Amino acid sequence: MENLFAYGWDPAHAGTMTDIPYTHGHHDSVLRSHRWRTAANSAGYLVGRLRPGMSLLDVGCGPGTITADLARLLAPGRVVGIDASASVIDEARSLVGGGSAEPTFEVGDLYSLPFEDGSFDVVHAHQVLQHVGDPLAALAEMKRVCRPGGMVAVRDADYPTFRFFPDEPEIARALDAYGALTRANGATWDAGRRLLQWAHATDFSEVVPSASVWCFATPEERTWWGDLWAERFTASSMAGQLLAHGIATSDDLAGFARAWRQWAASPDGWFAVIHGEVVATV
Repeated sequence: MENLFAYGWDPAHAGTMTDIPYTHGHHDSVLRSHRWRTAANSAGYLVGRLRPGMSLLDVGCGPGTITADLARLLAPGRVVGIDASASVIDEARSLVGGGSAEPTFEVGDLYSLPFEDGSFDVVHAHQVLQHVGDPLAALAEMKRVCRPGGMVAVRDADYPTFRFFPDEPEIARALDAYGALTRANGATWDAGRRLLQWAHATDFSEVVPSASVWCFATPEERTWWGDLWAERFTASSMAGQLLAHGIATSDDLAGFARAWRQWAASPDGWFAVIHGEVVATV
């Protein structure tokens, strides 16, 4: 029997604000990618619609880097970030200095947001709906706390459309294993393509869809991205979950990590992450 706790996998503490386990977990290989995110590289589809003085709720804010950027754009508007992980909220709070343009952060439940109806002009979620068991209920709750005429903005990756070069069969196997794990957890690894459908089903007055990409192709970007995924497959709770579900063996995980680092070392290495986006008017 594998020592799953060596991978940070503890079923009693596997969940987040969702009703299902958080596939990625909170290992530093995950949080490093979250800390990299900014309004510019992760919310460009929304930024042009924002105006100073608007209020915003950032759902599943993680360590709060996007939240802090949005707060600077919206000052003096009220900006609040929520996440289910108390330790991650503590990290987010450490980023802010308490100034008038700084957001506040709270531990919160996506399905039961601690705010009155119509509390915010904008409700934002980045890479959240892919991890929940009931994305329609999540969207409906986000809509509830958004004022009439306000915007709900969501962006999620679409993992099956990830593209990379040179071909690394073990990276393809690693991504397939990740997809199998999301299905075992009740998550949706192709959420990006489904956002428009989910928004239509939630009965917004208007829905504007779009798509954008992250691309990792410089030597520095490849090293950073490849190391993140190599560590996730060998040291994070995701690795423990893959073992616990029998989706991969320790040898598989080690092979996946080697492949990510081999890809990163290639001078021709290129990786694109496709995202779906919607801005939905209440």
